[in-house]
Amino acid sequence: MNVKEIRKLFPILDQEVNGKPLVYLDNAATSQKPLPVIEALDQYYRQYNSNVHRGVHTLGTKATDAYEGAREKVRRFINAKSTQEIIFTRGTTAALNIVAASYGRANLQEGDEIVITYMEHHSNLIPWQQAAKQTGATLKYIPLQADGTIDIKDVEATVTANTKIVAVAHVSNVLGTINPIKDIARIAHQHGAVVVVDAAQSAPHMKIDVQDLDCDFLAFSGHKMCGPTGIGVLYGKRDLLERMEPVEFGGEMIDFVELYDSTWKELPWKFEGGTPIIAGAIGLGAAIDFLEDVGLDHIAAHEHELAQYALERMSAIDGLTIYGPKQRGGLVTFNIDGVHPHDVATVLDAEGIAVRAGHHCAQPLMKWLNVTATARASFYLYNTKEEIDQLVVALQKTKEYFGHVF
Repeated sequence: MNVKEIRKLFPILDQEVNGKPLVYLDNAATSQKPLPVIEALDQYYRQYNSNVHRGVHTLGTKATDAYEGAREKVRRFINAKSTQEIIFTRGTTAALNIVAASYGRANLQEGDEIVITYMEHHSNLIPWQQAAKQTGATLKYIPLQADGTIDIKDVEATVTANTKIVAVAHVSNVLGTINPIKDIARIAHQHGAVVVVDAAQSAPHMKIDVQDLDCDFLAFSGHKMCGPTGIGVLYGKRDLLERMEPVEFGGEMIDFVELYDSTWKELPWKFEGGTPIIAGAIGLGAAIDFLEDVGLDHIAAHEHELAQYALERMSAIDGLTIYGPKQRGGLVTFNIDGVHPHDVATVLDAEGIAVRAGHHCAQPLMKWLNVTATARASFYLYNTKEEIDQLVVALQKTKEYFGHVF
C-alpha cells in the first residue's frame, strides 16, 4: 500500500484549513484515524453495543468477544507471552501511574533509587516524583550527551545496587532519540531493578517485541497509533502483575465481596475496574489490524526517510536550530531565532500546516536545552516529502513575516 492509497483511507486529510490544503504534522500529539477504525467504532455502537463479561445475551457475548479479541491483537502486536499480561487503560499516563502507584509504592523504601532521564515526558516523571516522596526513595537522572542521546557507560554509572526502578522513554517526544532499551534492561536486571518503558512514541512507528527487549513494564496509547482516544495499554510481566495490588476498586475487578473484605479477579481484569473501555479497545484492535496490514517495517522506513529529508531541508534554513540526534524517530523539533514557537505555529497554521508548539510536557528537557519552548513537526505513515517541502516554504515565510533576512 503506497502513501497515496493510505491517504485515501484518512478522510480528515481531505480538507482545507485557512484556505490551504491541510498538512497535518502533529502526529506525536495524536494521529488521525483511518476508515477501518472509524467503521469498527460505528459498527460496535450501531450493531452490538453492550457491556462485556457479565451478560449472557447475544449482544453481550459479541461485545465480549470483540473486547477480548482486541486484547489478543495487542498481545500479538508486542509479542507478550499471554493476554494476562495485557491491561487496558485510559492511555500511557494511566498505565504508568498504575506501575508507580501499585508496584512502585509497594517495593520502594528510603534509600532506594528510581533512575530516569532528562528526556522523559511528564507522564513518566511526575508519577515517580510522587512515588519517591511517599516512600523516601531518590530520583536519579542518566546524563544526556550533547546531541540528546544516552551513552551506555552513563547508564552503567548511574544504575547501582540501590536502584529498584529504571523508567525510560523508548523514543523521546521532543528529540526523537531512540533509546537502547534492551541494553538498559540488561544493566538494570544485573542490579535487580525493573525496567518501565514509555512506548507512546515507539509503538505506533516500529515493531516492538517485549520479550526481546526484556522490559518488565511497557505502556502506550491508542490515539497515537490510528486508534481512538481514551484507550491505552499496560504490559507487565505476569509474575510482577500477580504480586501487585489494584489501584481502582469497584465492579468488574472483584471476585468475592464480603461485608468487610473482598478478593480480586485474576489477571488482567483485577486492574480493569468498572465498565471497561469497550469501544476504545475494539477501535485499537482495528488500528492494529490496519498498521499490520500496512506493515510496521514499511512505516518505520517511510518515517526514517521523511525525518532525514526534513533534517536536510530544514538545516538549510538560516537561523533555524534543530534539536536532537541525526538518527531519530519521525519528528523534528526546532526553533527560529528571535521568533517564539507559538508565533511560528500560528503562521504555519495560516498556511494550513499543523505543528505543535510549547514545552511538549517535557519541561526538564526544555531547561536542559536552555529554551522555554520549541516547535515540533512530527510525521506518520500518511505524510509525504511534498508536505515537508510545504513546511520549508512556510518556515521561510515565517522568517520573512517577522523581519528576518534570508
